[in-house]
Amino acid sequence: MKRALAAMAGLAAIALAGPSFADTKLTIATVNNGDMIRMQKLTDDFKSKNPGIDLEWVTLEENALRQKVTTDISTKGGQYDIITIGMYETPIWAKQNWLVPLDDLGASYDAGDILPAIKNGLSFDGKLYAAPFYGESSMIMYRKDLYEKAGLKMPDNPTWDFIKEAVAKTTDKANEVYGICLRGKAGWGENMAFLTTMANSYGARLFDEKWHPEFTGPEWKTTLNTYLDLMTKYGPPGASSNGFNENLALFQSGKCGIWIDATVAASFVTDPKASKVFDKVGFAHAPSGTTAKNSNWLWAWALGIPSSSKKQDAAKKFIAWATSKDYLALVASKDGWANVPPGTRKSLYDNPDYQKAAPFAAMTLLSIDSADPSMNGNSKPKPYIGVQFASIPEFQGIGTEVGQQFSAALAGQTKPEQALENAQALAERAMMKGGYIK
Repeated sequence: MKRALAAMAGLAAIALAGPSFADTKLTIATVNNGDMIRMQKLTDDFKSKNPGIDLEWVTLEENALRQKVTTDISTKGGQYDIITIGMYETPIWAKQNWLVPLDDLGASYDAGDILPAIKNGLSFDGKLYAAPFYGESSMIMYRKDLYEKAGLKMPDNPTWDFIKEAVAKTTDKANEVYGICLRGKAGWGENMAFLTTMANSYGARLFDEKWHPEFTGPEWKTTLNTYLDLMTKYGPPGASSNGFNENLALFQSGKCGIWIDATVAASFVTDPKASKVFDKVGFAHAPSGTTAKNSNWLWAWALGIPSSSKKQDAAKKFIAWATSKDYLALVASKDGWANVPPGTRKSLYDNPDYQKAAPFAAMTLLSIDSADPSMNGNSKPKPYIGVQFASIPEFQGIGTEVGQQFSAALAGQTKPEQALENAQALAERAMMKGGYIK
């Protein structure tokens, strides 16, 4: 009898200690970016601290990830326990009750340390619904050696007019050095992420105050024509197929004079193990056009839990590990401070070791802080939240279809005027279907 009581007491103690994770497998959908690949290589640390939890990875290209995750969560398929999402999806899906709130990741997690701009973008009704793995804006990365050779000095806040002059002087196609590399691959998070911010710098909006699309307006015409002129004259061949990863590879191999893209790329282009030009890279603010408003985006790749997951407690354990201060220290211990996931925590940018190791830290933080997703973030009033997207469910489809039109224009398959007219028609149809306009 005593043994039975002791056994029962032991079981009760285990139950009170928290949920058991024996033979629990978490299926994690993530994007094939460098920081996520590094995370997968470091998960033995998580497993040693959380015995019984196994991990299954579904690693996808950015457009494919978005499509699969959106389909699964909207149909409550339950295929994934953790999903990699961003500032566009998080508040929209949280409002639909498709995500689990992450306001209980443990006392040591210190959610108050998350950069306010990043935290706000991943919250709904004051609650965090996705924890940032890394945060980013966009900025200029350029070859200092090429600019010195051409007698050019990169301003801290350059204009598109300066960029036009500079790329003409630094292009050497005979030696496969292209003055500029920009996203051309179609997708609302690929070429449209860049083109919308470029358009913002020229005062363009996605929609006017009554939700009418504005793709045939003069600002969008200036944007697309400038982009196509730069890329066709000074960009690499096949650019309509290039997204983040393709341009990263081009820059690392020394084939780009300038690359305007995510601040998170800075650690990869300055990595001596991966980049041929690691010691020749300079950084500057994203260019301005006719206005300095929002020439750089605001984004975070973050980890969220679908409401359909049956393993939410174990999933929270993993997210707390992967987005913690301790994880940043783990990466630093393995690969150096310059390679920790950037853009999430205030304490990282206060860390002298990080400041010393990461010459891009100050520009990254400045770019994140200066991006303005509010309704006042354009030179003209707009009805939506977001810099490089509009925070409405319809934008994902609109952005993808419009991105296809602009990618076709870059490939020479359609004229820019026709691409803009097609974009306008596609957007108007979607907004009428959504009940925004008649």
